[in-house]
Amino acid sequence: MSDVRQHAEEIREQFSEHLDLTAEEIEDRLDNLVNEYRVPLEEARRSVVSHYLDEAGLERDDIRSGGGGSEQVNVEDVNEDEQWLSLTAKVVDLWDPRSDAVGQVGLLGDETGTIKFTKWADSDLQELEEGKVYHLGNLVSDEYQGDYSVKLNRTTTIEESDEDIEVGDDTAEVEGALVDIQSGSGLIKRCPEEDCTRVLQNGRCSEHGEVEGEFDLRIKGVVDDGTEVHQVIFDKEATEELTGIGLQEAQDMAMDALDTTVVAEEMREETLGLYYRVAGPTMGRYLLVDEMEELDGPTNTEDVLIKARSM
Repeated sequence: MSDVRQHAEEIREQFSEHLDLTAEEIEDRLDNLVNEYRVPLEEARRSVVSHYLDEAGLERDDIRSGGGGSEQVNVEDVNEDEQWLSLTAKVVDLWDPRSDAVGQVGLLGDETGTIKFTKWADSDLQELEEGKVYHLGNLVSDEYQGDYSVKLNRTTTIEESDEDIEVGDDTAEVEGALVDIQSGSGLIKRCPEEDCTRVLQNGRCSEHGEVEGEFDLRIKGVVDDGTEVHQVIFDKEATEELTGIGLQEAQDMAMDALDTTVVAEEMREETLGLYYRVAGPTMGRYLLVDEMEELDGPTNTEDVLIKARSM
């Protein structure tokens, strides 16, 4: 079975309770996007799914992910976007929602760390209580600047548990040279749709299509501690602290040059080869920087820069 056909079969299964679709018609849509318009297969799948969501009057969280069930994982294993999973976790903290669409928001934790959760107001799910442990099934993962979270939706199952969990500490600290600033850094645009923070690629959100994005700053960097390399993400505030370049200044630079890539290049000039101590929570393979300090490093950084250019 071809990859396109496999995706078509999975999409048909996703909508089997909502729409009368055949794998052939779905395959035709996918094939048109992939072969006529040269859209990558994963993006084509998201576009087709969005089309059928609109046709059925559904939200993305109302359907099951194709290609498998809801896998039981630990918090530290949540490292993919739009992954369907199950967790057994304690409610560590609850916050006041900033949107009427959100019923509850807070922090879940297990022995491997903590993760943010969001429960939609229209999900008709029971309220979670701080300090209690729950078996949570059919959660959907989400990603923002390498920071993963989970969403409770209409299909989520909640079962209270009598067990207790000692929540682990998922913070880390790294000292070393910043040897690379990766693509997707500098001045970026994010999807403006409510509760969507995906970075746009060529003006397109992978879920909402072509949108007028909102500017943001970030750095996806690599820090070498002399033994191994660590992937780190600086959000807007951390990026401004690291580089001294604010969002408005970055927008002005890009406007003057008619090119957003000049911002990342300027950041590379200012920071590559310098030594830092960075600390923050770890999410998947990333360390999310919320504390940093510039350190005294070797006076000759040429070796470091050579290594950075080779990455």
